[in-house]
Amino acid sequence: MPARQPAIFLPHGGGPCFWMDFPPPFGPRAWDGLRAYLSGLVASLPERPKAFLVVTAHWEAAEPTVSVNPKPGMLYDYYGFPDHTYHLQYPAPGAPELGLEVARLIEAAGLPVATDEKRGFDHGVFVPFLIVDPQAEIPVVMLSLRRDLDPAFHIRLGKALAPLRDQGVAIVGSGMSFHDLRTFFAGGDGASSAFDAWLDETAKAPAPEREARLAAWETAPGARRCHPREEHLLPLMVIAGAAGDSEGRHAFRDVVGGKTISAFEFR
Repeated sequence: MPARQPAIFLPHGGGPCFWMDFPPPFGPRAWDGLRAYLSGLVASLPERPKAFLVVTAHWEAAEPTVSVNPKPGMLYDYYGFPDHTYHLQYPAPGAPELGLEVARLIEAAGLPVATDEKRGFDHGVFVPFLIVDPQAEIPVVMLSLRRDLDPAFHIRLGKALAPLRDQGVAIVGSGMSFHDLRTFFAGGDGASSAFDAWLDETAKAPAPEREARLAAWETAPGARRCHPREEHLLPLMVIAGAAGDSEGRHAFRDVVGGKTISAFEFR
């Protein structure tokens, strides 16, 4: 039997951040801490995963949609960055059979689901995973958010996916714990430390409390100042649902451009 894999919420950085220098308040080495965390992720797992299921903040659909593309291409869904960042390649294989199993689990939970045979890797996937698995050997299946961004629904969605963890699949939510582009480049804390402290308490709480807090995330200190629109937080809801009774921990924290960003793992 494969070892049980964790459910992980990780920050994917700012655009193609690992292949360019940013001006102040970031600076040329601003993302080195996140790079180090991501580069050690596979080695930290109980064993090499059979696949990654990645819930990406950069894919929204009318209903949760699963990629079943055997060879996803590239989707450069960022704008105004240096030319070389539009030539990055991440040739990891898809896993259509796993994608269909994901869809089956979601449907069995009484939730709507669709599949997509054409979608390529958006930057919520290829940017962090070029660091996580630079040889691009571990298959990746993508899962969209539902466009209404309802937190309780996404927690239920995660619960449907939980059995995959015992099948050797690591479930990853790719987003950002802070995501207000209007203030990211302005320096200062932007309420991120207060919200991060709340996320820390929430991740470490028992599952029923954790889920209730996340369903009401807008009441957290600084919540809307950190997430004017919550698409980059919603992958955490899916991860919390998939976590079940697993203990949560604050796996990574750094201050980038004055803003606190974090990763949380449930093992």
